Amino acid sequence: MTYSAASAGLTAIEFVQVSKTFGERERRHRVLNEVSWAIPKGKTTVIAGGSGQGKSVTLKLILGLLRPDSGQILVDGQDVGKMGAGQLRQLRTKFGVLFQGAALFDSLSVFENIALPLRERTKLKEPEIRAKIMATLETLELAGHEEKFPAQLSGGMKKRVGLARALQLEPEIVLFDEPTTGLDPLMTLEIYALFQRMQQQLGYTAVIVSHDIPKVFELADQIVLINKGEADVFAEASQIIHSDKPHIREFAEKTMGL
Repeated sequence: MTYSAASAGLTAIEFVQVSKTFGERERRHRVLNEVSWAIPKGKTTVIAGGSGQGKSVTLKLILGLLRPDSGQILVDGQDVGKMGAGQLRQLRTKFGVLFQGAALFDSLSVFENIALPLRERTKLKEPEIRAKIMATLETLELAGHEEKFPAQLSGGMKKRVGLARALQLEPEIVLFDEPTTGLDPLMTLEIYALFQRMQQQLGYTAVIVSHDIPKVFELADQIVLINKGEADVFAEASQIIHSDKPHIREFAEKTMGL
């Protein structure tokens, strides 16, 4: 796979004064309250925060699965909230997604799971599909497992297969939704090392939603903390520790052991 190198300073995704509320009347819950931030191209942004604070909602907004109540979500300068169904389908070809549970089809082999996007979205012939998948399996240390089924795989291997599938269409942006859920600490570190290696090798923009604090911060070029509708952006984890906002200091104390 080949990706063009990202130019410094360019933005892949931008939130501009975005608000999102759920519920009605007295039960209304504002998840995002006029938040603004930018996700730089070719870098890794980690979105963190407590349960129910809007991390996964943010991914759904980026993909156009949810619409903001107000504000703009720009992907390469295009407003996702104003797109029709056809435009959204086209936009989503820019994305690869690694779901929380890898979302593999139990009735399909590793090879067939990875082949799905190539068969659905491209006109590649079977020999080309096989060559592409076998090269990916080799890169992700899955060679020899192509005929196995998900039930025969460890949790870490399922994550690798999910990543392999997410990368088949050579996306510009890869979204990771709680990618290490269910993994033990050692396997989590191995998967993080794999994520970092693949992102650096292929140069895509990575957006990782995770509760695995502080380990996931080691991958981050940028950290976005979401709490009670607000979003705070940090260039590195050390800045979180020195924030003058009480809710961020509380977050650091509870999740970073400080």
